[in-house]
Amino acid sequence: MTATPAGAADGPSELSLVVIQLMKGPLYRDSHERLWDPLLKLRSRVGDYVGVLGLRLEVDESDGYAYLRSLPDGEGETPYPRLVVRHTLPFHVSLLLALLRKRLAEFDASSAEARLVLSREQIVEMLRLYLPESSDEVKTTRAIDAHIRRVEDLGFLQRLRGGEEQFEVRRIVRAFVDGQWLSDFDRRLAEYATGTGGEGTVAAGEGDRGGDAG
Repeated sequence: MTATPAGAADGPSELSLVVIQLMKGPLYRDSHERLWDPLLKLRSRVGDYVGVLGLRLEVDESDGYAYLRSLPDGEGETPYPRLVVRHTLPFHVSLLLALLRKRLAEFDASSAEARLVLSREQIVEMLRLYLPESSDEVKTTRAIDAHIRRVEDLGFLQRLRGGEEQFEVRRIVRAFVDGQWLSDFDRRLAEYATGTGGEGTVAAGEGDRGGDAG
């Protein structure tokens, strides 16, 4: 007779469900409604649980998201192996993140609305200004669409339901693209514009996350 683990017959606990989602990616109040209240209720226990794995729980209650990040190097005598992914992004994906972050800052400064929604065409035009001129419009558009999909896969854009191609800029981008990241990227962008920096890749600053952010 096989022994049944304690609690298995009743299914996973709220703590288990919250931690599993966080290990998969950020937890959003609007997308994971059933887990948001348990997260807040069990916040201390979740933090203790992931802490033994060398992770730190970050929660932004005002914007409604939570995620895991690796403990900074130097915390503790022996560093933890990196468990969550640190993304190194292609230049134009990093550029799109920077543009979305700046657009969100401008939106917050000028609007009382909570959600920044952009159409695909608006995003295309934002990025097109920084792309080399090309006679192949189809190729350029396909490349931009690929960059948009990458940012969407990372969880910084959420495609809205409906006929038109519209995207919400997820506010978690503010946690991963901070002022220092933008400053460093502005320098890289200036180098790129003058032809001294090349395209290269850019590490996404605070981009430690558990799995894909979806």
